[in-house]
Amino acid sequence: MRGMLSPSLMCADVLNLEHELTLLDDLGVDYIHLDFMDNRFVPNITLDTGLIKASKKVLKNMKRDIHIMAFEPERYFDRMDIGKGDIVSVHYEACENLDEVLGEIRRRGASPFLAISPDTKPEVITDWFEKIDGVLVMTVYPGFAGQPIVEGSFEKLSAVRRLIDESGKELLLEVDGHVSWDLCKRMRECGADIFVAGSSSLYQAGLDLSEAVERMNDLVK
Repeated sequence: MRGMLSPSLMCADVLNLEHELTLLDDLGVDYIHLDFMDNRFVPNITLDTGLIKASKKVLKNMKRDIHIMAFEPERYFDRMDIGKGDIVSVHYEACENLDEVLGEIRRRGASPFLAISPDTKPEVITDWFEKIDGVLVMTVYPGFAGQPIVEGSFEKLSAVRRLIDESGKELLLEVDGHVSWDLCKRMRECGADIFVAGSSSLYQAGLDLSEAVERMNDLVK
């Protein structure tokens, strides 16, 4: 399977979001990464539910990759208009009723992913293989862009990939956090399938977005 890009909209030019969404769609990018934070699970607020919902109207082929960093994520599903074609990642650490939340994502026709933060052990994912389509591994602490990669992240990615492969399940492995030019290829070698690209690669100041997408695609192919 080829590597797939999921550019992070929280790192884009906030005054030109519709233009950048359209450009990425026209470039054949697979996903657009949409971060939602509640200022409780993580100490920040990024894209609001209205913007995440509105993005659906702009996209033609590119799919939404919605990452909910919030307690009680199901409270926001209607406001985001979650449905067919969406990836929806919820955090293992934030859901007391994880089974119900994953089931509701599936019921809406979306693909449930389980997100795990840097301090969470890889082994927790094995209890949920029957309920999910993928795992999102955070290689920085959730909440803010531009952080350095957490020590041990490559070993963790490899461990998650191994657990997936040993299960015989065809689950996707997504990596989110400091997916930089010099690290993304190694992340690919660790088994990552989807790459959340932000301020350390695609959205570096002065880079042409179309050229940056081409370069990243070549690195993670």
